[in-house]
Amino acid sequence: MTITVGQAFERVLGRNTSLRVVAWDGSSGGADDGLTVRLHSPRALSYLVTAPGELGVARAYLQGELSIDGMDEGDPYEVIKHLGRGLRLRLPSWRELGDVVSVLRATGLSLPELPPVETPSQWRRLTHGLRHGRRRDAEAIQHHYDVGNEFYEHVLGPSMTYTCAVFETPETSLEDAQFAKYDLVARKLGLEPGMRLLDVGCGWGGMVRHAVKHYGVTALGVTLSREQATWAQEAIRRDGLEGRAEVRHGDYRDVTERGFDAISSIGLTEHIGVKNYPAYFRFLRDHLRDEGRLLNHCITRPDNTHPGLPTRGFINRYVFPDGELTGSGDIVRVMEDEGFEVKHHENLREHYALTLAGWSTNLSKRWDDCVALAGLGRARVWGLYLAGSRLGFEDNGIQLHQVLATRTSEAGTAGYPLRPQFT
Repeated sequence: MTITVGQAFERVLGRNTSLRVVAWDGSSGGADDGLTVRLHSPRALSYLVTAPGELGVARAYLQGELSIDGMDEGDPYEVIKHLGRGLRLRLPSWRELGDVVSVLRATGLSLPELPPVETPSQWRRLTHGLRHGRRRDAEAIQHHYDVGNEFYEHVLGPSMTYTCAVFETPETSLEDAQFAKYDLVARKLGLEPGMRLLDVGCGWGGMVRHAVKHYGVTALGVTLSREQATWAQEAIRRDGLEGRAEVRHGDYRDVTERGFDAISSIGLTEHIGVKNYPAYFRFLRDHLRDEGRLLNHCITRPDNTHPGLPTRGFINRYVFPDGELTGSGDIVRVMEDEGFEVKHHENLREHYALTLAGWSTNLSKRWDDCVALAGLGRARVWGLYLAGSRLGFEDNGIQLHQVLATRTSEAGTAGYPLRPQFT
C-alpha cells in the first residue's frame, strides 16, 4: 500500500527530528512539536526533488508552494539557523526507500517552472558573453544592485553602505559601525590632505565622500551600477563636495588616470573572478605611485582549496551571478606575485555577521515597503540571503578579510611606518 506524503518525509526525517512536514493532502510526518513546514501542492515536492537542498527549498518558497509557520520573511534567521544547525537526516532502509519512491511516482513529479527572479544557469548565460567579460559583468552587477535606490535605503540605512561594518561592541549602531569601517580604511591607507584616492567598485560613494570630508583628499569612485552612480553624484552635490569628489558610472578598467596615492577596493574582488586576480591586482598596482597603498576588502572562504561558488547554489542563482570566492591566502599570494608588499592582514568575520543582522532588522521593519518596491519574490530572496549569510559568517563558513599592501619602490622604500598607526 502506498504511504502518504507525510509518512514519506518521516521515513527520511525519522521521529527524532526537529521538523514537522504537513502536506497538501493533510498528511504529516516528523516531530509533532517540531518546526512546521507546509507543502501546499505537489509542485512543492517537485521543487524539492528536482533540486535537493537549499535551491529546491528556495524555489518552492519563492513560488509560494512552501511555507514555514512563524517565519519572519524579512528576517528568517531563526528558521534558517534551525534548519542549518538542528536538522539531521537519517538514511532510510531499502524498504523505506522503496516506499518513498512509490510516493514520488504516485505524485507525478514534473520539472516545475523556475521563479522569475532566478538567473539562468551558467551555460545559458554564455549567450550573454564569457564569464567576467565586460558585458556579462555589467549585467551581473545590474541584476543585484539596480533593484532601486529606495529599496537599498530601507535595507542599508542612511549610510547607504553595502559592505562589512566595523563594530566597537555588539551594541554599536549600524551607522556608527559603517563610519568606523570607512575611517579604518582611511587610516590604513594613511590618507592626508592633498592626496588622491581611487575607490574601485565604489557603490553609493560612501568611501569617496568620507575620505574627502574627513581627510581632505581628492577622490574618484567607479561603479558598474548606474543606479549607484546617480545616487552618489546627487549625494556629492548635496554635501558640497563637487570638484573634490567624483563618482563615475563605468568599468574600473576604463580609468586612465594614474599615480594615485591610495586605492581602496571594498567589496569588488568577489565579482572579479579568481582567474582574473593577476590582471586585477596588476591594474591596481599600475595606477598607484611608488609608496602608494592598496586596501583590499572582500569576502573570502576559510580555506584556499575550493575557489569559486557552486553554480547551482542559491547565492549564484539568485544573488551574485558569476560571483567567486577563495581564501585570503590566494589573494595575498596573487598580490605579492603582482609586485605588492603586504603589510597588514585582518579578518573581520564576526563584524560581518553583526552587519547582516542589522540589515535583516531593517528589512523586517520595512518589509511591506520593500515588497512594494521590489516585488514579493525579490524581497523574499533578500530575506533568505541576508539571514543565511549571517549564519555563514557566524559558523566560519565564510570570512571577510582586509589586506593592506604598498607599491614598494625598486629601492625598497615602502612609505610605511615602522609600526602601524591605525590599530
